[in-house]
Amino acid sequence: MLVLAIFIYQFRTVKRLLTAFILVSAAASAQTGYSIAASFKPFTKGYLYLGHHFGAKKMVVDSALIDSKGQANFKGKEKLPGGIYLVVNPQKSVYYEILMDEKQNFTVSGDTADLVNSIKVSGSFENELFLSYQKSSAQKFKQIQKLNSDLSKAKSKKDSAVIEAQIKGVNKANQDYRNTIIKKYPNTLLASLFNTLKEPVAPAALQNPRTHKDSAEAYYYYKSHYWDGVSFTDARLLRTPFFEAKLDRYLQQVVVQDPDSVKNEVDWIVLYSRANRDMFKYFISKFTSDYFYPKIMGQDAVFLLLFQKYYLPGEVDWFNEQQMKEINNRGYSLMANQLGDVAADLKLLDTAGKDKNLFSVNAPFTVVCFWDPDCSHCREELPKLDSMYTAKWKAQGVAIYAVLMDSLRADNPESWEKIGAIKKKWLEFIDQHNLNDWVNVYQTPQMKASDYAAKIPSPRQLYDVYQTPTLYLLDKNKKIIAKKLDLYQVNELIQYKLKNKKTN
Repeated sequence: MLVLAIFIYQFRTVKRLLTAFILVSAAASAQTGYSIAASFKPFTKGYLYLGHHFGAKKMVVDSALIDSKGQANFKGKEKLPGGIYLVVNPQKSVYYEILMDEKQNFTVSGDTADLVNSIKVSGSFENELFLSYQKSSAQKFKQIQKLNSDLSKAKSKKDSAVIEAQIKGVNKANQDYRNTIIKKYPNTLLASLFNTLKEPVAPAALQNPRTHKDSAEAYYYYKSHYWDGVSFTDARLLRTPFFEAKLDRYLQQVVVQDPDSVKNEVDWIVLYSRANRDMFKYFISKFTSDYFYPKIMGQDAVFLLLFQKYYLPGEVDWFNEQQMKEINNRGYSLMANQLGDVAADLKLLDTAGKDKNLFSVNAPFTVVCFWDPDCSHCREELPKLDSMYTAKWKAQGVAIYAVLMDSLRADNPESWEKIGAIKKKWLEFIDQHNLNDWVNVYQTPQMKASDYAAKIPSPRQLYDVYQTPTLYLLDKNKKIIAKKLDLYQVNELIQYKLKNKKTN
């Protein structure tokens, strides 16, 4: 057993939308109630706490006063959702685990002096199975520790090979133990847990790939069998420490990280989960949180998929008004700027007040730069951008379409008088840093108001500009190649594209 602090996971921001689901899910239950008598030596006063795993988090769901005999009674009128639960000491620093499934009327005890061997349960066959496995697994873990120590001291390859074979044998014995439970008690929670922990084992012919084809076949075998035996409608898996970790590993390490691949995987996972409301809510909430502002360029397409397929039709109803407002704003701001799509045309004015649309720029590559002369980071980065342009891009035919971003609101005419001062700073910066070879454009307040009245999205919304500077890279047909990269990443991509074109 691990000694860990336990805490309640509370909702804070739309970027952690998953938390809102966690708190709702913790209260979800059936109708028959629970009654669990628990003791935790040596504690004879204070409160014991009942909690459960939820991915890497742990949640308290109940507390009970310890009586003079050292026993606490957890009781509730509604049944607890299934999963791996925790009985936690008064200091919330030590716990032992129990399984919670259909049978929720039993007695359990543990002792901090020897948590693994001291735990006893009465009235729950599933927990008896679980405790037997824990003791068996603990013994095998000690064997592995000793073998690993021996391996570090091995003096020859032959000795190492013998010890490695022994380690493999211990691991196989542990998996055989799990497989026996799965086969003998297939409908138990423990069987579901073991299926989730199971790793795909490739056929012997694929275990030592020698060619690229062998490696590809081994990968596809592993990927196609990764979820064998795991049900996306089994909400008990949510209250474990390993289901979410398995899901994250699949989406971050097994699945190819291009946006379409991740989007397709998320799509079928959510689709399969719809038969169970809790699982559906979990996946929608988690994937919304993970891909609201993704770490990898283009993976916001995953959130956009969820937005169009589930949010817009009204299938998501568990977020409050403010959360839904932020979700809607984010969804609409992503619709016009997905990788591979033709970028939205921008009908703006140049420094001389003449029309200069984005689509009128004829270049093999166009870097669209959204910036603000009052932004300190912009003042630092734009000269670097121009240095790159002068040193390489200009000779390669690359154009820079630089858009002034100001804070003037289309629906607030009183602020429009500030445009003069903003425009002055803008022009001064352009002249000071000799950015006259760029296409420098802006939008008047009157143009903003006209677009606003006609319900035409602003450049900020069309290009999802929530910080400056923001860079986009477009091809000759104005399709979006990349977005929100720094200038060095944009340069690497341009050089790669040019080199690849020359090679072809």
